[in-house]
Amino acid sequence: MIYSYLQRGVTAGLLAGIAYGIYMVTVGNPLTEYAHDAGHDHGHSHDHGHGHEHAVSETTNAIVSVGSGILWEMFIGGIFAIALYVFEPAIPGSETVKPYVVAAGGFLSLSALPWLVLPPAVPGAEQAYGIDVRLGLYVGLVIVGLLTVSAMVIVYQKVKKSNQFGGFLAASAVGVSVALALFFLSPTVTTHPDLAAELVTVYQALAVFSQAALWGLIATGFIALSRRNEQATSAARMKDADITAD
Repeated sequence: MIYSYLQRGVTAGLLAGIAYGIYMVTVGNPLTEYAHDAGHDHGHSHDHGHGHEHAVSETTNAIVSVGSGILWEMFIGGIFAIALYVFEPAIPGSETVKPYVVAAGGFLSLSALPWLVLPPAVPGAEQAYGIDVRLGLYVGLVIVGLLTVSAMVIVYQKVKKSNQFGGFLAASAVGVSVALALFFLSPTVTTHPDLAAELVTVYQALAVFSQAALWGLIATGFIALSRRNEQATSAARMKDADITAD
């Protein structure tokens, strides 16, 4: 059973990774390059040789972005499938809704809540702490995110017994409270003194929206593959029944 979940999760991650690779090649990488150039005023012309090297670098960067994006999303799809399989009985909603609940929990835990303290860094950003400290902070924030999502599910399950909409509001209040606490109480870790605030906002907003879309794609792909699997199983049973009847 878990193998079937993993197969669907990894396949859904593969499809989401391909979509993310296309996004990076068409939007993400050009925006990153633009932000890099905006923060570093070159002030000199590029010769032909340098332009050729730059083109090769762009091609290599695109290949790495697509490849790493696909592998990462396949990994995330596997984690998604395991989480859905293990916690499915406790996850609120129908069979169609549950994958989206898991996707939302993954997005909140791995991206949204940690980014309130460690926002996506635009090229040229100045960091208050070294990489080891930031990595430790990120791991700690992911744990906080997982605990927050778990608390939201528990609160929803308890309150919904008397009022389902009230359960939704109570769970949302838990998430919003943690988010506000992280946002207002955390120190400023990342600054962008050489970039316009509008560019930083657009860059970070696209990072957030792209990650949310990826989790949504994984959930949608998983549901579609599950339905396809159910249809194939039903067709096989009908065929076996016809053979038996004959």
